[in-house]
Formats: sequence, structure tokens, C-alpha cells
Amino acid sequence: MSSAEPARRGVRLPRQARREQLLASAQEVFVDRGYHAAAMDEIAETAGVSKPVLYQHFPSKLDLYLALLEQSSQDLVDRVQQALDGTHDNHLRVRAAIEAYFAFVDDKAAAFRLIFESDLTNEPAVSAIVEGTDTRCAMAISHVITADTGLPEDQSMLVATGLTGMAQTAARYWLREQGRIPRGQAAQIMSVLAWRGVSGFPKADART
Repeated sequence: MSSAEPARRGVRLPRQARREQLLASAQEVFVDRGYHAAAMDEIAETAGVSKPVLYQHFPSKLDLYLALLEQSSQDLVDRVQQALDGTHDNHLRVRAAIEAYFAFVDDKAAAFRLIFESDLTNEPAVSAIVEGTDTRCAMAISHVITADTGLPEDQSMLVATGLTGMAQTAARYWLREQGRIPRGQAAQIMSVLAWRGVSGFPKADART
């Protein structure tokens, strides 16, 4: 049985439960094969449903992929926002935000591959979600930077974009080299680097 735990054929589920099941099965197939090599037949088989049932929920493979991409995007944005909301200590916020990226790429469902390694970024709707994910995460961090340092919004956004880019790239590198550095230690190393940069900006109250 696949990791999506498909229901047996013929078992009726509430519509939302069925949708969630189909998305889980689709994620497994898209992550394993990429968009172009994935087939709706295989996704239906993985989910344990007929193709007509799959098409009742998602009219096309692209519709299914976009729904899954939106879900994965929101997951990452939520993780980053929760990291920032979890403390008022900006040093800890930096650490938590970076840890959010490491935890996201380390999730066994591997949804990060859909956002960071999609083979369909030439599709405008896909690229809009991918780019929007980066922007939303950076904006959440930039609000904290602006409040803490008093930097103008455009400068804070530049710094935040650099931080999220660093966190994403480092987390993906760590995953490729997994086992050589424990996740917590890797996140700590990157948070030290990030904090030394961010803490170099004067505090907002020191500018008045």
C-alpha cells in the first residue's frame, strides 16, 4: 500500500475527505515522477478510485497539480508565519524561521519538491504560485525587520528575500547531504550567520 493509504474501491467518503485523499495520492505521484511523467491513471490507482471519480474533483491534471501546489505553498507560508509569531525575541525568530525551512524540506511527503523543483515553471499559473510563495514568506519576515530596525519597506524586503533564499538553498543542500550534519545543528549554523547580518542593523528606537 502506498504512503497515501488509499481507500479501497467502492468506499464512499465525504467530499472533503475524498479531496484530501486524492491530493495526498497526487502528491506522492507528482513528487516521485514530476508533472510531465505523472499520469492521472496512476494517481487514481494510487488513491484507489476510478478515473471518473478523480475527474469529478479535478477536471484536469493541471487543475490537480495547481491545487496541490497551492496547498504546499500555504503550508510553507504558515510554517514561517508561526515561527515568527511564536516569540517576540527577534534572535529566536530568525532561528525559528530558518528551522521552518529545514523542517519543510525534511517532511517525508517531500512537498518542497513541488515548489522548489517543479518541472512546470514555464506554466504561468505554476510560476505565479512558486514566486508568490517566496514573496509571501519574505514579506512576513520583512515586516519584523522593518519594525525592529526601522529600515524602509523596500530595504527590509530585500534583506528578507536574501534570508529566505539562503534558508531555502541551505535546507535543500542539507537534505542532499543528509546524515552528515544533524538538522538542528545545520539550522543553528545558518541562524548564526543570518542573525549576525540582521543584528548589524541599528534598532528602530536607536534611530529616534
